[in-house]
Amino acid sequence: MSTQDTQPATQAQPPLEQKASKRKPSDMQPPIHFTARDPPWTYLKLQLISQAQANFQAKNDTPLDPLTARTYLTAALAQFLGLVGTSISIDILKIASSSTSKSIFSATPTSENVVWIRVPRPDAAAVVAALSSWIGGTTGNGGVAWRVCAKGNFLGALVAGDGRDLFVP
Repeated sequence: MSTQDTQPATQAQPPLEQKASKRKPSDMQPPIHFTARDPPWTYLKLQLISQAQANFQAKNDTPLDPLTARTYLTAALAQFLGLVGTSISIDILKIASSSTSKSIFSATPTSENVVWIRVPRPDAAAVVAALSSWIGGTTGNGGVAWRVCAKGNFLGALVAGDGRDLFVP
């Protein structure tokens, strides 16, 4: 007996063929995923609060105009940051003035002057600190101050809110 008789005969395997793709080659580019990690702007929602003096009971109900808003913003930045503060780029996006809103703390109607601004993201912390600590004095009417209502890197999320009102019955 030879060794060839005891070993099973091996058949030659045909080379592996690649399966043809069922999909046709397309000219479309693959989808691109984009994540904005460092947005260039920060958006702020500000409210101008005016304090009436004790001897002057009537409140100033004049609506806020862009020139007055820019003046107050520049004064706050100049007082807190000096000349560097006045060089920070601030874009006023929207000014909304209404004199019929009611405060949650009082039943009397109050005037609400809301300003939406856009600042460069690296300067946002300095702008928030300057605006929230500034109290401007006016003659005869009392003082004014900025209240930072909201801050965010994306305007759409800031305007729409966090969505909690969707789940309120």
